[in-house]
Amino acid sequence: MKRSIIPTSVERVMRDDDFIVSMTDLKGRITYGNRIFIEFSGYEENELIGTQHNIIRHPDMPRAVFKLLWDKIQAGQECFAYVKNMSKDGGFYWVFTNVTPTFDPKGNVTGYFSVRRKPRISGIQTVTGLYAAMLEAEKKAGAANAIAASTQILVNVLTEKGLSYDELILAI
Repeated sequence: MKRSIIPTSVERVMRDDDFIVSMTDLKGRITYGNRIFIEFSGYEENELIGTQHNIIRHPDMPRAVFKLLWDKIQAGQECFAYVKNMSKDGGFYWVFTNVTPTFDPKGNVTGYFSVRRKPRISGIQTVTGLYAAMLEAEKKAGAANAIAASTQILVNVLTEKGLSYDELILAI
């Protein structure tokens, strides 16, 4: 589904006790979304089920963040991240997400399970500048080299701070 949603500056803030839950198949198509996911996304359940999870991707999110996320979960690891999502009406909402693979009894990955909660303000403040720098690097590098250029910005920050990605995300 091609979207022509124009982002707005209208922010929706998650409540302290909100948990957005969704599940996808191996290709990232939504197979389940709880009522809070439906509420914040602004889509009806039937508009979400079977659609790529990136239907809620905000253009302020660097591609390199999603590459990192996909690399981790496809390797059978969980991934934490601060993510800015976009609602159907163009508004946005920040989440602190944990994405984990789901497994069958034989240990094969069958899909992905994501739980999002209200992020810390300090985390949003930290990643907003970082993501802006990453996006700028993506634009300057062009489509073919965007992810590599953006990833290098992230690697530079991690090296400067002496932290792994997980340590940074969990600390902010």
